[in-house]
Amino acid sequence: MADWIQIALRSITLLTILFLFTKWLGTKQLSQLNIFEYISGVVLGGIVAIHVSTLDSPFYYALISMFVWFIIPYAVEYFALKSKVFRNFAQGKSTVLIQNGKIMEDNLKKEHFSTDDLLESLRDKNIFKVADVEFAVLEPTGKLSVLPKTENRPLTAKDIGLKVAPDREPQTVIMDGRPLLEPLANLSLNPKWLETELEKMNISMENVYLGQVDSDGQLTVDLYDDKLTVPSPTQKPLLLATMKKCQADLELFALSTNNQETKQLYQRNSEKMQKAIDLVSTYLK
Repeated sequence: MADWIQIALRSITLLTILFLFTKWLGTKQLSQLNIFEYISGVVLGGIVAIHVSTLDSPFYYALISMFVWFIIPYAVEYFALKSKVFRNFAQGKSTVLIQNGKIMEDNLKKEHFSTDDLLESLRDKNIFKVADVEFAVLEPTGKLSVLPKTENRPLTAKDIGLKVAPDREPQTVIMDGRPLLEPLANLSLNPKWLETELEKMNISMENVYLGQVDSDGQLTVDLYDDKLTVPSPTQKPLLLATMKKCQADLELFALSTNNQETKQLYQRNSEKMQKAIDLVSTYLK
């Protein structure tokens, strides 16, 4: 067999095995890898590179080496899940760098973290004054987690007592001009509903690059043709407008009748409708 064919076959086989091993070990972002996982990844990649280009080395040597470097990290992960002590030893543990607004110099030295490193990490969190930080901890992955002081945290709706509508992640129901049935089913919708919504927008399914439905059941789309303008969803504003019109009609009916009993009935229902509008207006705007 020609050398180039052997190299190609070894590359495909070893890369496939490396991919499967990585899937079995679990996936993490590169920035979240601990020391042991980083070393294992480097060694496994080195094994593949060496045995792909070294044709004098038996192929099963590569399989044995990769299996060993797969089973060890797998065992480490397993025992780390079972034991906190072992997890701290194998994966490391968090180190407090700022506590109660005070920099812990001894912990900085222990982690070989200079003052410049600390300031750089804080700037990465859009914090330029150490005095603005209440608590900061260095994670085993090398990431700095920061808790600003109360007065320096962003204001939330809860802080000002404002009620906001609950929100869930949108579901992608159209991709590359094709409907996705599973996300539709998750929303208790069907392709017929999707076709109806697209007809309202005067858009064909084939012209939709991406379509998403939010937690309120509103469909938003992005088209292949960027020159076309897509109308904004109108379900919620239309519902609010309809409720206001009903409330206004009830007031008008109350003014139009001379029967006191009927007038009071209209007024009571008008007040109830106004209360309903006040309750849901935050969610429908």
